[in-house]
Amino acid sequence: MSEDSIRTNHTAYNMQSWSKQKGLNPVVVEKAEGIYLWDPSGKRYTDMCSQLVNMNLGHGNRAIVEAIKAQADKYCYISPSYASEPRGELAKLLVDLLPDTFGKIFFTNAGADANENAIKIARMYTGRNKVFSRYRSYHGSSFGAGNLTGEPRRYALEPGIPGFVHFFDPYIYREPVSFASEKEASGYYLHKLREQIIYENPPTIAAIVIETVTGSNGVIVPPEGYIQGVRGICDEFGIMMICDEVMMGFGRTGKMFAFENWGVKPDLVSFAKGVTCGYVQLGGVGVSSKIAEYFDDHMLSCGLTYSGHPLACAAGIAGLNYLINHRVIDNVNARGAELKASLGAMKEKHKTVGDVRAIGLMSAVELVKDKKTKEPVVPYGQDPAGTMKKINGELAKRGYMTYTHENMILTAPPLIITQEQLAEELAKLDEVLGIVDGWF
Repeated sequence: MSEDSIRTNHTAYNMQSWSKQKGLNPVVVEKAEGIYLWDPSGKRYTDMCSQLVNMNLGHGNRAIVEAIKAQADKYCYISPSYASEPRGELAKLLVDLLPDTFGKIFFTNAGADANENAIKIARMYTGRNKVFSRYRSYHGSSFGAGNLTGEPRRYALEPGIPGFVHFFDPYIYREPVSFASEKEASGYYLHKLREQIIYENPPTIAAIVIETVTGSNGVIVPPEGYIQGVRGICDEFGIMMICDEVMMGFGRTGKMFAFENWGVKPDLVSFAKGVTCGYVQLGGVGVSSKIAEYFDDHMLSCGLTYSGHPLACAAGIAGLNYLINHRVIDNVNARGAELKASLGAMKEKHKTVGDVRAIGLMSAVELVKDKKTKEPVVPYGQDPAGTMKKINGELAKRGYMTYTHENMILTAPPLIITQEQLAEELAKLDEVLGIVDGWF
């Protein structure tokens, strides 16, 4: 098909997510390899957001492709009630990667239904109904995960489900209170969370769900002591701690799982994206041994036709083995240090860069009209002048393909990016930030 025909079919017959459908003009992708994409004219684009922060090992990884082919030659699908070699092998591999308190995996299709089932398991196990999550969070757009979500993408689901309670993130940059240290900030946020739990009646609260590091809503890296404090509050009140590792799991932050950066052990872990690096859709819930044992004598009222799909599990095994055997996380830590330093320099250089936040190969540049007032370049949940769309357009002109959210530019390249590739692309970001400075 011609480039125009492909684009016409896309816009005429396909409903594109999170978009007004009129006037869409998507890039047509002819091929992809490593960290690059090419359109039919031969123009090269660099995937600086790993698509939707899921193509962690880049495009065209032969180990994953060959594993999918080999499984397809055996059988493509078998019901979850049958024993399947790839399903069992991947579950064991994941349990071995999780803390020693974990015992089993429940497989799902993606991140949204991973979170749906995580809160469902927590409610069945505790006999409680309320679930806490943060305002600056995104946990999926299905009905339960959408209610768990705190940011504006939940609005289409309102009025929401009873029992979902939101609390504030440790978003120090936007806090009107001045803190002497990260530890002091953590104490403040934890005090407010504990106070809210008491007001909501602790014996009714099944779980606290957190993106261990807030992802698209600003890459909010928790301050010193915060994650440990949430674990302590959960222990105090018998609440299950659920870490949403859908975006941050499998090496993104420089550890296999983000919670490892703070030495805590959650009760449940939701995952997706990086488990197969986008080659076949798969998600799941890591379940602690104590919770798994409860369901030895109680029905697990969870089920999905495609739970642990053989092709997806084969991709997961190959992807995780590649991640481990090729020491990809070592590259994340090396390149992550370079990314953080470069963004720090851009913050000093550009008047519209109010803050930068980074951990591993996950980062956000927060744009403001004035560094003193911290007024964002677009209002919360709005972009009436299309400012962020224009910024994305300037980046795309230079082949820097990423996405923006609110007043932030996200950068999260594939974990295999080299030093030279990273430097080449960050120079493009620096150039565009100079243009944005001129706008304000």
